[in-house]
Amino acid sequence: MKAVICTKYGPPEVLEIQDIAKPNPKDNEVLVKIHATTVHVGDTKIRGFRPGLGKIQDFMFKPIMRFMIGFKGPRKKVLGMELAGSIEEVGKDVELFKRGDRVFAATESNFGAYAEYICVPEKSAMAEIPVNMSFEEAAPIANGGITALRFMRKANIQPDQKVLIYGASGSVGSYAVQLARHFGASVVGVCSTTNVEMVRSLGVDRVIDYTQEDYTKSSELYDVIFDAVGMVSPAQSKRALKPEGMYLNVLRSSGGLKLYGEELNYLQNLMAKGELRAVIDKRFSLDQIVEAHRYVDKGHKKGNVIVTVIAET
Repeated sequence: MKAVICTKYGPPEVLEIQDIAKPNPKDNEVLVKIHATTVHVGDTKIRGFRPGLGKIQDFMFKPIMRFMIGFKGPRKKVLGMELAGSIEEVGKDVELFKRGDRVFAATESNFGAYAEYICVPEKSAMAEIPVNMSFEEAAPIANGGITALRFMRKANIQPDQKVLIYGASGSVGSYAVQLARHFGASVVGVCSTTNVEMVRSLGVDRVIDYTQEDYTKSSELYDVIFDAVGMVSPAQSKRALKPEGMYLNVLRSSGGLKLYGEELNYLQNLMAKGELRAVIDKRFSLDQIVEAHRYVDKGHKKGNVIVTVIAET
């Protein structure tokens, strides 16, 4: 099968398309024919060996990162954290899925979605795609959607609270906006000038263009502030919080690395009702994976970047 291989750390050009063996599912796994994956920021950080925590933190964390994911290159050679596809085979112990099911999933630190096929454990972050969504629409939701859900649940958002999402045009931020609205909050989204209309289309009550207005210097106070890109200092953000307000930062723990099927099923229900959708910025083919990574490396993507692995028929 065709797959994208990353044998060493570096720029997008280190990614190479090769033919590798098609995997066989274990008794508790399903074999998924991948139709769509994404260029998640996590993929680019691993490929480029950039923790992205800040200069001092990155310097301290890089030795640990080498031990965790590989010294000279990623131990997992096939990157890719999110996918959508159809089940081609099921292991003999699998009960939740069957051949032909359309599914979307997050692979966590196992990666592997930059390929035509992948084996996924039945009891992992995987769920069926609602009939009203395509593979490309479903693929980006598994990882970023769960991250946003965890933060919004941690905030314990109540109806009529005022919530500010900084980085509302990004992958996690765009899901956080929709989830905060689902929980009944009045939502303010912060983004750049070019993304104002897109964020407004998500149903926010107001958009702040950070190039024109500094929300930390306004008299308006919020019950919850979620920095979905980790770009504003906590001290600054807390100036705009109510006395009992909560500040959350995407670079801080969202509850561990393990992604849970329950959370994905919750998102699946919202997707089916049309209350949650993925914002898609650009689409690339698998053969364009280097170009796709170059684009994400620029740091200006809106929502998600899709990579079509096997075109939907």
